[in-house]
Amino acid sequence: MTSKTSYLIGLIGSGIAGSLTPAMHEQEGRHLGLNYVYRRIDLQALKLEPTALPDLLDAAERMGYDGLNITYPCKQLVIPLLDDLDPDARALGAVNTVVLKDGKRIGYNTDWSGFARAFQRGLPGAPMERVVQLGAGGAGAAVAHAALTMGARTLTLFDADETRAASLAAELGARFPDRTVRAGGDLRATLAEASGLIHATPTGMAKLPGLPLPAEYLHRELWVAEIVYFPLETELLKVAKSLGCRTVSGGGMAVCQAVDAMRIFTGLEPDAERMFAHFQTLLER
Repeated sequence: MTSKTSYLIGLIGSGIAGSLTPAMHEQEGRHLGLNYVYRRIDLQALKLEPTALPDLLDAAERMGYDGLNITYPCKQLVIPLLDDLDPDARALGAVNTVVLKDGKRIGYNTDWSGFARAFQRGLPGAPMERVVQLGAGGAGAAVAHAALTMGARTLTLFDADETRAASLAAELGARFPDRTVRAGGDLRATLAEASGLIHATPTGMAKLPGLPLPAEYLHRELWVAEIVYFPLETELLKVAKSLGCRTVSGGGMAVCQAVDAMRIFTGLEPDAERMFAHFQTLLER
C-alpha cells in the first residue's frame, strides 16, 4: 500500500491530442483521493522526431515525473532506454508503461493485460479452441499474446503483410510451444471452423470506415472481439451482433490498459467499472 498522494504522469506519443487517457487517469485519481496530474507530451505538437525520446525521458526524470505511458511510434524505441523490463514487456518487445522510481526506469506492457481483462469481462466463458486474428502489428502482437495466455489452443493470424503474420506466428509458437500458432491460409474456411475472431487492424475506425473482411465470412457461432474503440460500435460489431454473435468492443481494452497502468503507477486498485462509465461519457462528447 502506498502512502504517496501526488503523482505526475505523462503520455509520450505522436498525434495524441485526442487521447482520452489523461482524462480517465485524472478523474480516477481524484476518486482515489490523489492529486494526480497527467500530461500529454506530443511529438507532433512539439515538432519533434522520435529520436528526441532519450532527451524526453531525461527531462521527465529531472522534472519529477513518476511514470509515463508510451504510445505510437515509441513502444519499441523506448526499450533500450530502460533499466529493466517486466517479463511480458520483454516477451512482446513493446512497452506502453514506464515507472520512474529511485533513479530507475522499469518498462511494462498493459496492452496485452488490458485486452485479456476486457475480454474476460465482456465474453466470460468464451470458447478458445480455435481463434482467428486479423492484424499482426504492434497491437496484434499484444492481443495474440493475451489470447494464448487466456488458453487459445489454435491461433491463426492473418495480415495484409504476410511476412509480418508469419514472423509473429513463429515468435508466438516459440513462446507457447504447447499451442498451434500459424499464419495465413484460407480465411473463409478457417473462420467457418473457428470459435472466435479477434480484430486488430485499424479498419473500422472513424477515419477508416468499413469491414476488415467480407460480411458473409461471419457466422453466429463466432464470438467477435474488437480493438478499435472510436467508434465504440464498429461496422464489424454491428454485422456480428445482427447475426447473433457474442461481441466485445475495443473500449474495454482502452479502459483496462489504463486501469493496469494506474495500478502499476500507484499501487492502488482503480475501479474498472467506474472508469468504463467515464470513458463512455468522454466518447459521447
